[in-house]
Amino acid sequence: MSTLPTPRGKLTPQRSLSELTWLRVGGPADYLFQPADVDDLQSFLCDLPQDVAVFPMGVGSNLIVRDGGLRAVVIRLGRGFNGIEIDGGTVTAGAAALDAHVARKAADAGLDLTFLRTIPGSIGGAVRMNAGCYGTYTADHFVSAQAVTRAGEVITLTAQDLNFQYRQSDLAEGAVLISATFRPPAGEAAALHARMEDQLAKRDATQPTKDRSAGSTFRNPAGFSSTGRADDVHDLKAWKVIQDAGMKGAMRGAAQMSPKHANFLINTGDATAADLEGLGEEVRKKVYDSCGITLEWEIMRIGET
Repeated sequence: MSTLPTPRGKLTPQRSLSELTWLRVGGPADYLFQPADVDDLQSFLCDLPQDVAVFPMGVGSNLIVRDGGLRAVVIRLGRGFNGIEIDGGTVTAGAAALDAHVARKAADAGLDLTFLRTIPGSIGGAVRMNAGCYGTYTADHFVSAQAVTRAGEVITLTAQDLNFQYRQSDLAEGAVLISATFRPPAGEAAALHARMEDQLAKRDATQPTKDRSAGSTFRNPAGFSSTGRADDVHDLKAWKVIQDAGMKGAMRGAAQMSPKHANFLINTGDATAADLEGLGEEVRKKVYDSCGITLEWEIMRIGET
């Protein structure tokens, strides 16, 4: 690999990524870079040789890193990128701010971002994946985002730039989101907090929140034009077609489709990334064979086998 610039932040060679993902699997990245601040991130990316790949990583809540690891510099934002500011009716959050923290802070100010409360992960990931819950999507309240490009420039991105779609957006290769601004509807603080408590209780009753999972494994197989509009329906649920195909509770090694919720892939112990991804592919085949639907992965899979 080319010689890397020396940043002020922390640059660790051959860093195992397994403990940085919720599924606790995966090989090492060539390097893990934790920038000290925006200037540090800018100068590092600017000076990084063009032949070195970059992978921005959030809190690893929606990610399988394959067992062979990643031939790239993984960039993980931490302190200095997790601030939350409220100015009148807008909420600006650093990309490393946890979705749940943003929802709570907004509710304190009487602003309704309650849909974020039960979404695992950070704001950077929520924007990147147009995360959504309870019929509301990140795109619905999005104003703009800031990112550092692969060339080290700070740019502002609009919703048009990101072209939000169901569980995806168009972010330039190697660009690192650093913050996002939202304009949510107003609400009464106590009522917003009560709604979030109710959502949490429902989630804990229906999802394997105590197990090692990465959230929903597959996208719901309808509504790919979806951005949370009224015409966006998800009548057909991934868990239902998985269950109907007889794959709820199915296992491969220590990987399992949760017996509690069929669309949650869990690591019951010492599963490898190959076990998890292999089971997921088995589920996709069984669902296709049983009802002709091709499930699309919602969990991102990266790296070498």
